[in-house]
Amino acid sequence: MIYCLPDRDIERFIEEDLPYGDLTTHLLGLGAAPGRIAFSTREETTLCCTEEAARVLQKCGATTMSCMPSGTRLPAGIEFLTADGPARTLHAGWKVALNLLEYASGIASRTGRIVEKCRAVNPVLSVVTTRKSFPGTKKIAIKAVTAGGALPHRLGLSETVLVFKQHTAFLGGLEEFLATVAELKSKAPETKIIVEADSREEALLIARSGADIVQLDKIASPELTECVSAIRGINPNILISAAGGINEANAAEYAASGIDIIVLSSVYFGTPADIGVSIQPI
Repeated sequence: MIYCLPDRDIERFIEEDLPYGDLTTHLLGLGAAPGRIAFSTREETTLCCTEEAARVLQKCGATTMSCMPSGTRLPAGIEFLTADGPARTLHAGWKVALNLLEYASGIASRTGRIVEKCRAVNPVLSVVTTRKSFPGTKKIAIKAVTAGGALPHRLGLSETVLVFKQHTAFLGGLEEFLATVAELKSKAPETKIIVEADSREEALLIARSGADIVQLDKIASPELTECVSAIRGINPNILISAAGGINEANAAEYAASGIDIIVLSSVYFGTPADIGVSIQPI
């Protein structure tokens, strides 16, 4: 599922940073000098958006010499992307390419570490991420999540049915809604019905309703194991997901509770990957 962003996005990124040319390189008179740009890891990193960074440089006029694919996990000190061209082309693409690499690889690296920790205690657990990426960055965020070994929870509102209390408030409450689950499933037979629970009591009601997935929201990991056991006792076939406040520090505890799916947003927020760049004449 690791895809490449379309040309229109690459061109938009360049235009944002280079609307009228590079004044510094122009005034210094070094634009025609041949050079090489090289990107390397400064820490253990799961790479993401290397393909887009290479295309940024290509669209600025450079030639890619080497490029490792998104999803590659590297230790510190490894060169993974190089391009040759006139200095003007290297400087034009430098920061746009670096920003893409650092932000996307930061998300991918956090995702990869969480997936590794969770799978160590629950090998069949599905790790998925929410729709809380910063507006305008979803394509990059989803690519980074998949590069790190996870999947999106929901790509948008159009293809999933996830019922929150904000929905059931308009339907007479949770119990009134749950009485209609069979009808809802008949309207969308190819779509799983997910219902969120804020408490153990709500989760057990949902388990009896015929819903496909119960999503436990903000239930602390010490309580979760007992809650999962109670749900399984009522409906062994229902899938159980946990969401709310899950991050790299506590994800393994949640994974050990016996849930099927872990839902998180924390991978989107954090320090970008530390990536080094050199630009040298050749």
